[in-house]
Amino acid sequence: MITMAEGLRLPTNGLDYTILAIYFAVVLGIGFAAKRSVKTSLDFFLSGRSLPAWVTGLAFVAANLGATEILGMAANGAQYGAYTVHWYWIGAIPAMVFLGLVMMPFYYGSKVRSVPEFLLHRFGPSSHLLSSIIFAVSSVLIAGVNLYAMAIVLEALLGWPEWVAIVVAGFFVLAYITIGGLSSAIYNEVLQFFVILAALIPLTVVGLKRVGGWDGLTSSLTDSHGGDFLTAWGGTGIGEANPLGANWLTIVLGLGFVMSFGYWTTNFAEVQRALSAKNGSAAKRTPLIAAFPKIFIPLVVVVPGLIALVMEPSLGKTKDGLQYNDAIPVLMRDLLPNGVLGIAVTGLLAAFMAGMAANVSSFNTVFTNDIWAAYLKKGREDAYYLKTGRVITAVGVLIGMGTAFIASSFSNIMNYLQTLFSFFNVPLFVVFIIGMFWKRTSAAAGFWGLLSGTVAAMVNYFWFYKQGVISIPSDQGANFVSSIVAFVVGAVVMFVVTLVTKPKSAESLAGLVYGTTSPGMEELPAEGDDAWYRKPALLGWGAVVLAAVCYIPFSF
Repeated sequence: MITMAEGLRLPTNGLDYTILAIYFAVVLGIGFAAKRSVKTSLDFFLSGRSLPAWVTGLAFVAANLGATEILGMAANGAQYGAYTVHWYWIGAIPAMVFLGLVMMPFYYGSKVRSVPEFLLHRFGPSSHLLSSIIFAVSSVLIAGVNLYAMAIVLEALLGWPEWVAIVVAGFFVLAYITIGGLSSAIYNEVLQFFVILAALIPLTVVGLKRVGGWDGLTSSLTDSHGGDFLTAWGGTGIGEANPLGANWLTIVLGLGFVMSFGYWTTNFAEVQRALSAKNGSAAKRTPLIAAFPKIFIPLVVVVPGLIALVMEPSLGKTKDGLQYNDAIPVLMRDLLPNGVLGIAVTGLLAAFMAGMAANVSSFNTVFTNDIWAAYLKKGREDAYYLKTGRVITAVGVLIGMGTAFIASSFSNIMNYLQTLFSFFNVPLFVVFIIGMFWKRTSAAAGFWGLLSGTVAAMVNYFWFYKQGVISIPSDQGANFVSSIVAFVVGAVVMFVVTLVTKPKSAESLAGLVYGTTSPGMEELPAEGDDAWYRKPALLGWGAVVLAAVCYIPFSF
C-alpha cells in the first residue's frame, strides 16, 4: 500500500491552485474540441484511425508514465539504486522495438479494434472471450490503483480527503473520455506528457544542484550504500545477495524478455494508441517514437529517488517515518518555490490521470466490442455501440472508483501491478508469439496455453513462493520467476495440444501469421523526403543502440 508520512504537506498558495485550475480547464476543453470528430464508434474507440505518428507515439509513452511509475520507480531508485534502470533499458526498449517492427503489422493489418479481437481471428471465440474478460477485469483494477495512489498523495500533500481526490480526478477523466472518446484521451496524454516533464525536470536539476551535482550524489551514495548501489549489474551473480532479490538470469529472462515483452506487446492500454494511427507505417512507428523519450525517463524518475535518499537518509528506515514512496513528495516540499510547486503538483496529478485514462479508454473498447457486441448484443447499428461505449466509460470509471477504495488491501502497489502482469500479460504473450510464428498452432492450443500459463503463474506465486515451498528473496524476484514459469508452461501446453488437434486452414491465417500477406500494412505516402525518422527499422535499431549507450554509465 502507498502510504505517505506526516509532515509532507506542501506550502501551496493561490498561484499554485490557479495553475491547477487552468490545467483542468484545458483538459475539458480538449475533450469538447475532440467531440466534433466523433461521429462513429470507430472514431470513439480508435480516433477513426486518423492520428499522426508523433501524436500516437507521445500518447504511447504518456499512457505508461502514470503516477504509479513516477512514485514507484522513484521509490525503487531510493530502495534499490541503479538496479531500477533495468525496468527501462532492458525491460521496455527492446520490447517496444519488437512491437513496432514485428507485431504491429499483424495488429494493424488485420484491422482489429483490440488485442483480444486479434485472438478471435487467430484462435477463435474461446481464447477471445477468455482474454477479453481477463483484460476488462485487470484494466479497471489498475485504474482503481491509480486513483487510490493519487488520493493518498493528494491527502498528504494538499490536505484533500481521499474521497474528494478520487471523485474529482475520476470526474474529469470520465468527462473528457465520454465527450471526446480516444482522441480526447490521446491529445490529453500528449499534454500530460509535457506537463509531467515540466514538473520532473526542474525537480531533478535543482535536486542535483543541492547535493553537489552528479559527483556529489555518487560519492554520498557510495559511502553510505557501497559501490554496487550505483551499478546495474553489481551483485547479480547467481547465488549472490542483492537488494532486488534477483540474479542476472531472472533479470534477463524474467524481466527483460518474458515480463517486458508480455506487457508492451499485448497490453491493449498501450497498443490501442498505435491502432489509432492513420496508416500502417505510422502504426509501426508509434512505439518506436515512444522508445526515445522512454530511454531518458530514468533521468527524471530514478535519479530523483537517489537524490531524495541523500537529502533524507532516513527514507525507509522506520515504519512511522518517511517511506521510499515519499521520495518525490519530499523533493517537491524541500526544493520548489510556489508557482513551480503548482506545476509539479499539476504534473503529478496529470500522471495519475494519464494512467487511469489509458486503462478506462481500453476497458470501454474491449468491453463494448469484444464482450457486448460480440456475444451479448450482436448486429446492432453503429450508433447503438457508440452510445454503449459512452455508458461503459462511465461504468468503468465508477468501478475504478470502487476498486480505489478497496485498494488499501494490497501490501505494495508496484509489486501488485507486476504480479498482475506476470499472471495475465505473460500468458497472453506466449499465445501471441507462438501463434504468430507457427502456422500449425491450433485454436484449442491458444485457449489452453492462455489458461495454463495464467494458472501456472498463480500456483508459483501463491503456493510455491507464498507458502515457502521454494525460497525467493523478494516479491519482485518471485514475479520474475512466475513470468518464466507462465511462459514455459504455456508454451509446452500449446505445443502438446497443437500436435493432437486440427490446425486452422491456411486461408484463414492470411495476415495473422508471420510470412503471410497483410494487406492492411500500406506504407505512409511519400511526403517530399526520405528522412530517417520515417523509416521504422532505423528508428527501432537507433532506440536499441541509444538505450545500450545509456546503460554503460550504470553498468560499471
